[in-house]
Amino acid sequence: MSSPSATITLSNGVKMPVIGLGTWQSSSEEVIAAVKHAVKAGYRLIDTASVYGNEAAIGTAVKQLIEEGVVKREELFITTKAWTNEFAPGKLEESLRESLKKLQIDYVDLYLAHMPTATNDDMTEQIASPVEDVWKQFDGVYKAGLAKAVGVSNWNNEQIGRALAVGLTPIHNSQVELHLYFPQFEHVEYCKKHNISVTSYATLGSPGRVNFTLPTGAKLDWAPAANELEDANVIEIAKKHNKTPAQVVLRYALDRGLAIIPKSVTASRINENFNVFDFSLTAEEISKLEEAKINQRLFLQDFMAGHPEDAFASERK
Repeated sequence: MSSPSATITLSNGVKMPVIGLGTWQSSSEEVIAAVKHAVKAGYRLIDTASVYGNEAAIGTAVKQLIEEGVVKREELFITTKAWTNEFAPGKLEESLRESLKKLQIDYVDLYLAHMPTATNDDMTEQIASPVEDVWKQFDGVYKAGLAKAVGVSNWNNEQIGRALAVGLTPIHNSQVELHLYFPQFEHVEYCKKHNISVTSYATLGSPGRVNFTLPTGAKLDWAPAANELEDANVIEIAKKHNKTPAQVVLRYALDRGLAIIPKSVTASRINENFNVFDFSLTAEEISKLEEAKINQRLFLQDFMAGHPEDAFASERK
């Protein structure tokens, strides 16, 4: 078992909380209330992204929390991400400064390349900027002190290897889709070998993904997917521990040494997602959970198709 204040130490010594509040698809009004409730409940990590469109609202919530004496800035860990147009050649520092302005802070604790595929502003044109060049820009903002740590999201192992081979600031964190039915064993092992921490998104299987729209307004088509919260072994283990299925799959990721960022705007669910530190799963229980042997990626990021840095090209039919 770990405590609610448990952290993962990144390769540069920065301590990252193992659990945070995810804010994807949270409207500005919803996210202010959610962030304030989460921090008062004990959360210290807030995960956002420029493409979520709620950085300014999160900045408002954080400012209010600090002014109210609930928390100090240095006690919070704020992650944001650069969208595909923001790490087009020469644009990253300007993009991060804009995010900092919205968040009303001087630095972010972790800044991620949201995807490996650079595009123009309205995503109508792919820009063939190799990940090595993208990573050079992240090295720049890190060395400028605008981010305490830098990392990647939705990059594959080969791309991470090429970025590391540049020999600049190492990748501190990889945020990827990871859940019981998409356990990412190879990626986690690769990151461990290279001293890169891993954050799981969609740890609950992302039931809200069907409501997502791209910045262009386009909706995505989602393939039918099995629901791990209805998995018989998850339900059985939840009953044994007097926990919910959601708490069991969150604990599964924590017991693998990962950070998690479950999203909710509902106070009771925010509390439930955080209440996972008074139990842990045995090796036998973890093996039982993994009996399903399902390996289904939910987020294929179809807009990357055709790009020379499409991370999931090998998975496309």
